[in-house]
Amino acid sequence: MGVGSEVSKVRDVPQGRGIGARLARKEDERFLHGRGRYIADLRFANLREVAFVRSPVAHARLTRVHVPEHLRASVFLASDLSDVSPIRAVSPLPGFFPTEQPPLVVDRIRQVGELVAMCVADTRAEAEDIAAQVRLDYEELPAVVDMLEAQQPGAAQVHDGMANNVYVRVAFEGDMADIAANAPVRVRRQVRTSRQVMSPIECRGFVAEWDTRTSQLVLHGATQFPHVVRNGLARVLGIPELQIRVISPDVGGGFGYKAILGAEEVCLSWLAMRCGHPVRWLEDRREQLVANANCREHAYDMTAYADAEGRLLGFEAECAVDTGAYSAYPFTSAIEASQVSAILPGPYHIPAYRCSTAAIATNKCPNLPYRGVARPGCCFAMEVMIDAVARTVGRTPEAVRYANLVRPEQMPYDNASDKHFDSGDYPALLRMALEAIDVEAVRARQAAGEPDGRRIGIGMAIFSEQTAHGMTADGTRRTLYEQAFARITPDGRLEVRVGIQTIGQGLETTLAQVACSYLGIDPDRVQVKLGDTELSPYSSGAWGSRGMVWVGGAVAAACDDLASRVMAIGAALLQTTPDQVTLAEGRVASAAGSVSLEDIARAYYLAPADLPPDIDHHGLEVTSGHAPACLTGIHTGSAHACVVAVDPQTGQVEILDYVVSEDAGVVVNPMVVDGQIIGGTAQGIGTALFEEMPFSPEGQPLATTLADYLLPGSAEVPNVRVLHMETPSPYTSFGQKGVGEGGAIGPGGAIANAVNDALAPLGVEMLKLPMTPRRIVEALAAARRGDAR
Repeated sequence: MGVGSEVSKVRDVPQGRGIGARLARKEDERFLHGRGRYIADLRFANLREVAFVRSPVAHARLTRVHVPEHLRASVFLASDLSDVSPIRAVSPLPGFFPTEQPPLVVDRIRQVGELVAMCVADTRAEAEDIAAQVRLDYEELPAVVDMLEAQQPGAAQVHDGMANNVYVRVAFEGDMADIAANAPVRVRRQVRTSRQVMSPIECRGFVAEWDTRTSQLVLHGATQFPHVVRNGLARVLGIPELQIRVISPDVGGGFGYKAILGAEEVCLSWLAMRCGHPVRWLEDRREQLVANANCREHAYDMTAYADAEGRLLGFEAECAVDTGAYSAYPFTSAIEASQVSAILPGPYHIPAYRCSTAAIATNKCPNLPYRGVARPGCCFAMEVMIDAVARTVGRTPEAVRYANLVRPEQMPYDNASDKHFDSGDYPALLRMALEAIDVEAVRARQAAGEPDGRRIGIGMAIFSEQTAHGMTADGTRRTLYEQAFARITPDGRLEVRVGIQTIGQGLETTLAQVACSYLGIDPDRVQVKLGDTELSPYSSGAWGSRGMVWVGGAVAAACDDLASRVMAIGAALLQTTPDQVTLAEGRVASAAGSVSLEDIARAYYLAPADLPPDIDHHGLEVTSGHAPACLTGIHTGSAHACVVAVDPQTGQVEILDYVVSEDAGVVVNPMVVDGQIIGGTAQGIGTALFEEMPFSPEGQPLATTLADYLLPGSAEVPNVRVLHMETPSPYTSFGQKGVGEGGAIGPGGAIANAVNDALAPLGVEMLKLPMTPRRIVEALAAARRGDAR
């Protein structure tokens, strides 16, 4: 359904409370007063703690596990879990090689940190003491660590039968021959992004118990999608989904890391079904860094063909994604590779396009979908290329972008990789950001030079964020509808239940604002309940910037349905017909007077004798479903512009100014959106300048504490300025678009281009993230020796 027909259903609401209001987040009252309930806060009688024995090596044959006899009742091995199926995540993409990940190692170790044994005790410290007494015998095998070397003949094989360690190849095969032969300008670059570690404040954790009254496994988990965890558990445990309840309490950040089914919760669930008491595993930061939470490692070999003005004629790329030892459930090891090939062209008009991307297996932990899912790498790669083209043809970076961006009059627009852009004005977004950063003043400052010898650079990046998509890479529909349950209670309040989980998006507030706009009820009288498979409709969860498009649309549909029922009952109380009444600000009104939602609820539930016998018998509770009219994604546009100062002596980079212009369609709560963008930008700054998980040639992770793995702090994140443009999407309920990941996508490209702008006179171009001081100093030294790049 198009936006025009839905907007007409938005009703008069309490002043400054509905869609578009800068409403303080309802959930912050408990968070700021320390009343949030996270996994570690839950208390259970007879709770016991679990610690895992993890592999110390990246690749080996496990020959024996030695468990002291007096500890045998407290330690569980793969042989104990023989009735549990391996985790198997399979992509429908042609040629995909599926893997099977056993909950505990059976005979082959494939990564450092892989689970070998589960140890149970009264406290975590005692469980760790038991784990320390378990010894492993193994025959170490050669490890494959670099994704490009992994594809070479003779490389060690992560999985038997997997050709060249490739899970899958995804390609767009455009005809490039004539363009490659005749284009006036040819620019080639090879760029890489480093492996990162997702770092939510709260690590993963689960409590599992068997409820004897309901014959049900109850799993409390820090997860972004309880229903999908239930799906996966039912498969591997071999029990009906009705016997599994997954409850997600408050979640201290997710970013994609909590959008998986991991081996830990499988082991914990199996144990709870047999031991007669609750069991808990809380991940510590070392486990999180070493074993579970890697992401973002890409390699690009790109060639751009352009005319003398920098207009792109064609673009081709060979890309690789290091996806680690296993295919993570449910998104699989194919997700990043398929996204890279599809997203790389961005919002540019490219007449001819060819791209092949391989998902590569290595002896590292699985690559998980982190905030932005391939887009940060793609944006960095493409935006560095656009700046390289600009330098080659002697034009400014913004001039070349304006020459190549899709124009608003071309909307809706299908790009070179068949992405359907529904709306937006990308040149205007870029102009907004550059005007705010004051490009001319920055360039004048560059020309004057800095008294302290630092060099000033200006950088920009522009991208289209594919949000709220409901299709897999091969065009298969991923989800049918998102559903919302809404009920008016006897005291005239509104209860909303949805299956999505909040991980910091402010859904308890913004969904209440949607309800306010469609039902005319004050958000303070709305309670949004999330994260419990027993109480909520099915949901594929919080991922892909889809919450407000899909779930917001479902809440709008449910509240609109409720509004019709409320108006019918209100009309009966006012002794008129439904077509003679209006609903606004929580009251049904006619020419003769008005009644409140409280009056209507009281009459329906407590005084039915006051209503005619033929009143709607369906009641004051509904479940409604919604899907956007376009399932290939609702495209949010954004431009990032920044100014940096680079110290050539130390390689230190300081961000002096940072501006984001964002088009997220109709914004439900600008304050929440600003928070999402600023938080994402902080993560993107980490990608650009700080965060890296290096590995030794033997596959050992080398940043195993937060003293080694550097995260940006308050001193490294500038005062990010956020500008808004609102271009309603024609495919969503009230013109909304997704926005949760955009802040994290642009910084890599924008900051890299700013650093390269600063260092270009010195003959340096940075092509790998993060741009650490060491890498910058080494590049400057290489340039002085005459062997840059």
